[in-house]
Amino acid sequence: MTFAQEWTQLKQNAAGRMKLDSAEKVSTGGPGDLKSSKTAWRKAGEGVGSLREGIRKALTELDEAQRGLGEDAGCQTAAAQRAVLDSWKRYAKDVSKRCGELRKAMEQTGHDHANIDQAVKDEVDKLKAKYEDTPTVGGRTAHG
Repeated sequence: MTFAQEWTQLKQNAAGRMKLDSAEKVSTGGPGDLKSSKTAWRKAGEGVGSLREGIRKALTELDEAQRGLGEDAGCQTAAAQRAVLDSWKRYAKDVSKRCGELRKAMEQTGHDHANIDQAVKDEVDKLKAKYEDTPTVGGRTAHG
């Protein structure tokens, strides 16, 4: 069995019935159900990252809408509204940070998935070269 066949078999066994929904038809996996691609992970990361722009716009609109509110002194409603606004702004900023970190993690995952097959093959090739076995069963021929 060649390395490629053996590696494909190992991936198929490990894949089971897992599936990444947004993966393309071309994948780094074998013919099993597991599908993954760098492009799919990048696109998913971009989608999550794009949420940050919407959050930024919403925060700007919230600030603009509250501009005429003025000082809170003497008005309980204004004070309550300011407290709710501050709470939502903190929450939205935290969501934005989470989206940024998730985007980075998803893109790194895609990068790692794309490189793992070659990295594993390179390591196995190093081992094969280091611990070269005899070319045929029964040892080397008299010529070599």
